[in-house]
Amino acid sequence: MRLMQHLVVPTFVIDPKRRVVIWNRACERLTGLAASEVIGTSKHWQAFYETRRPCLADLVALDRPERLPEFYSEYAARGHNGLGFSAENWCTMPKLGSQLYLAIDAGPIHDEAGHLIAVVETLRDLTDQKRAEMALKELATKDGLTGLSNRRAFDQMLMSEWARAHRTQKPLALLFVDVDHFKLFNDHHGHQTGDECLRAIASVVSRHAVRPLDIASRYGGEEFALILPDMDCETACVIADAIRCAVIALRITHGAMGAGDHVTLSVGVASHIPGGADGGPDRLLGAADEALYVAKRLGRNRVICAERVLAEFASLGREAAAVPGPFRRKTA
Repeated sequence: MRLMQHLVVPTFVIDPKRRVVIWNRACERLTGLAASEVIGTSKHWQAFYETRRPCLADLVALDRPERLPEFYSEYAARGHNGLGFSAENWCTMPKLGSQLYLAIDAGPIHDEAGHLIAVVETLRDLTDQKRAEMALKELATKDGLTGLSNRRAFDQMLMSEWARAHRTQKPLALLFVDVDHFKLFNDHHGHQTGDECLRAIASVVSRHAVRPLDIASRYGGEEFALILPDMDCETACVIADAIRCAVIALRITHGAMGAGDHVTLSVGVASHIPGGADGGPDRLLGAADEALYVAKRLGRNRVICAERVLAEFASLGREAAAVPGPFRRKTA
């Protein structure tokens, strides 16, 4: 027992009735909770959580491996007959007033007859490593210029939302947003101002991804994409036009020859309920991309819905031959 008190690894021990019998000094330092506050009690949870819940040692004492996923984000049951459990988890650490990400191991101690006499839990602070891992993961999915999701994240989320829409049989909407005459803007104002322009537009696009599952991303260059689950084309067009009008309201000076006085957007919109014959989301991508292409062809600074491409051309008195055929630059 004296040896355990001086272990550098934070450790505590509970008896079969789940009362604390050892709370070593390293555990006091890690949790901010003194041994005198927990020895002889079942209040060890107070070191890690705001509300009462079992610690890993409790689940070992109770032999309840099936409850691991209920309480731990990452876990492993090392088997019955004395092997214990391992887990990792964010803990609120009430005494410290901060969160720690802890790696936890808990194992039983049995007497010669096989009866449980104690459970030992050891703790390792992995907070710095976890935060570094989360930062790297965010860098891998974020566009460095705008802070929106990048193309890689967009592709992953589109596939995920497409699969979900297929299960729920609800529509999935997609917006492609393109900055009009952006090459001329860059040539006229310089790339640094061009970057500032893209950041401002990204902020507008991001503000219109208001629901938890909405995803705003930089698709590439001067093009942005917005995934809008559970949304039909008409509602998505309302959002698209709100984005277009918000960028006009920014009054970003353009002025390059062949462009207007201010920066504008063209937006292509498509919505689809996935069917059994669709496979992946290429149909949705192609429809939104074609709608964007038509918006450009019809003079830019407008929103075109894939469902109304033919009607838009007809309203301008175009010949049927002028309607573009399938035009797909994008794949999932």
